[in-house]
Amino acid sequence: MDVLRTPDERFANLPGFPYEPRYAEVEGLRMAYLDEGEGDPVLCLHGEPSWGFLYRKMIPTLAKANRVVVPDLIGFGRSDKPTDRTAYTYEMHNRAMRAFIAALDLKRITLVCQDWGGLIGLPIAADMSERFARLVIMNTGLPTGERPPSEAFMTWRTAASKMTEMPSGKIVQNSTVTGLPDDVVAAYDAPFPDGTYQAGALEFPLLVPISSDAPAATEMKTAKEKLRSWNKPALVMFSDSDPITRGGDKGFRALIPSAKNEPEITIEGAGHFLQEDKGEEIAKHIVPFIERHPLD
Repeated sequence: MDVLRTPDERFANLPGFPYEPRYAEVEGLRMAYLDEGEGDPVLCLHGEPSWGFLYRKMIPTLAKANRVVVPDLIGFGRSDKPTDRTAYTYEMHNRAMRAFIAALDLKRITLVCQDWGGLIGLPIAADMSERFARLVIMNTGLPTGERPPSEAFMTWRTAASKMTEMPSGKIVQNSTVTGLPDDVVAAYDAPFPDGTYQAGALEFPLLVPISSDAPAATEMKTAKEKLRSWNKPALVMFSDSDPITRGGDKGFRALIPSAKNEPEITIEGAGHFLQEDKGEEIAKHIVPFIERHPLD
């Protein structure tokens, strides 16, 4: 398997991102991550086509009283990037994240997930509940293919299926409410010197289950069934301006019993990448949520 590794100089002087990367070996590949602060871990999982840079506005607040762990999924950020798109399966991403959690021996985890971070993280949390203490769910879903996907998602999926190179920075810019400075847009492009580095990004939209017999549909359905009896704290925060996941917050609050016990928070003035639009505000909701539910 041919694997690319983005040159370090691509990540020099990123705006608001002074954090030094660390690395773990998973699936025979190098997974990059940030590890800031001390205490029980807050595991922040990004989605498509972003990377750990997305959480930079949240890290300072969260790290004051917690250990904040932010991995780059395989194929993204500073992590290794197989060049063959067939290497990027849901099963691979699932195994890699489980291996990462085991490698760092993370326990008492507060999962913070958005986009594909939810599709990967929530089934793992549901299955490895002994390692997870709390859930923070943002602009994501657990699609089983039993309901038609939204028109907005199918438009994105169709467009992505025709790409040979993905304008990652532009995609993030177009999916936020806030106007992003050029250096921030460039930071989202940094992991991908050219299209040969983007096999994982190009494949992700095609991995979302749109039929009940699609790969990963079974895992999503199993996760939903397990989350129906989830009794640990769960905070759901969706934004007000995301056409892809709009309405999904109601579904999660109906699905997860403990989510009904938390405030119904909508992040106003934020698009799909709500961490980019309102990262500081989101972190200020997560801190008291953690404090309201101390662990023994």
